[in-house]
Amino acid sequence: MSDNVSVLGFDTSGAHCGAAYFSGGDVVSAAYEDMKRGQAERLPEMIAEVMEAADADIGQLSAIGVGVGPGNFTGIRISISYARGLAMALGIPAVGVDLFDALALGQDRDMVLCLKAPRDSFYIQIRAGAEVSDITTWTPGNDLTFPSGAICLGENADILANELGIERMPAKYAPASAIARIAAHRFRDTVDRPKPLYLRPADAAPSSTPAPTIIT
Repeated sequence: MSDNVSVLGFDTSGAHCGAAYFSGGDVVSAAYEDMKRGQAERLPEMIAEVMEAADADIGQLSAIGVGVGPGNFTGIRISISYARGLAMALGIPAVGVDLFDALALGQDRDMVLCLKAPRDSFYIQIRAGAEVSDITTWTPGNDLTFPSGAICLGENADILANELGIERMPAKYAPASAIARIAAHRFRDTVDRPKPLYLRPADAAPSSTPAPTIIT
């Protein structure tokens, strides 16, 4: 990867808003805020602040990295829509990065990765060496098979680590910083636009009320 690569990464897939600017082989500036709502309004402001802190020109970006989930439906749509629009306006690629990849970045041990899921459950992915499991949903009290000596990382990882009797470790990078770093390595090989990583149907369902008859 060339040192002149510059990437903006951001994520609003959970109850947070984060952005990071990567240039010269490292993250130069970053910001993160916990928030349950208001990401759509805060994200553009935060990006402007991060770019200003780095004294960087958004028009000189090589690529954009964006978190695609799993996570909150609305939050995922906010950041992906913004990434697609910004990438189109700048004529650069947008790279979707799933949050399990972001959690695992910089770790060299077997891992049990977890993200919060509805109703006190967790989305789980097991990484043992080069082997990466499918994402499953786990609820405390149920069995889970994982490699001996694995560490646990992710949202509410203390709950999962305590249940499994394994060591809990913090992620090496904040989500947006990890996303920017990963996108800096992937953007030249990325063809498809980022799309949401949804693991369950949306809570909203079509109305059961019959549609009105249109008289022509």
